[in-house]
Amino acid sequence: MKTAYGDHITVELSDHVATVVFDRPPNNHVSVELMRDLADALEALDRDQDCRAIVLASNGKPFCAGADLVSSDGIGGSGMQGIAPLYDQAVRLFSTAKPIVAAVQGAAVGAGLGLALVADFRVAAPEARFSANFVKLGFHPGFGLTHTLPRLIGHQRASLMFLTGRRVKAEEALSWGLVDQVSPLEDLRSAARTLAAEIAENAPLAVAATRKTLRGELAAAVRAQTGHEHEQQSILRATEDFAEGVRAVQERRPGRFMGR
Repeated sequence: MKTAYGDHITVELSDHVATVVFDRPPNNHVSVELMRDLADALEALDRDQDCRAIVLASNGKPFCAGADLVSSDGIGGSGMQGIAPLYDQAVRLFSTAKPIVAAVQGAAVGAGLGLALVADFRVAAPEARFSANFVKLGFHPGFGLTHTLPRLIGHQRASLMFLTGRRVKAEEALSWGLVDQVSPLEDLRSAARTLAAEIAENAPLAVAATRKTLRGELAAAVRAQTGHEHEQQSILRATEDFAEGVRAVQERRPGRFMGR
């Protein structure tokens, strides 16, 4: 039986593994409401003793195209007012207790990459792409990525992703440790579920305690980092380069930045 959270999230639990699917076509852009509903779902699973591990997946071609900073009806349409509440929900996601395996079928971009890093593990299809492309918008990274990405793949490779904005393919992401397994697209969710089931077959209290030790003060670190990120984003949003970055994305061309 499926349980719905808001308009875009469903949860199905069987054999101690919950599959949480978000579906916000066409690009699965994050929003405050979507992240709030997702946090509600994960927190409910934390309270469910029958759930021992979670698969986080999405429908559609991209896993998550991040925050829509371009469209007037996207999160960028409200200026910076929509960003801080989004980061509050990000902290809630990082605060949940059950192990999460993300099934990444396509692009995980910007905040979508940040969302993928909420998970403990990532199983990716060959079609998956990972990008922290903020500088191509004239913007600063967010969603706690300046903490979570270096923590996962090291400072040097994280810097390469942040400062170039390049897309990293699944096989390269696997060699970097950004991805834990690559599986054919048609088998992706099954592979993610198999990994989640391998976790779920173990003693749940021991798994929870070990995960808590390994993650340490991750949620608190994300909260502190998103505060700094929001400050820098607020400064950069007022620049001509950001306006040019938005135009460039809309027109599907490289930005012509002037450094002001």
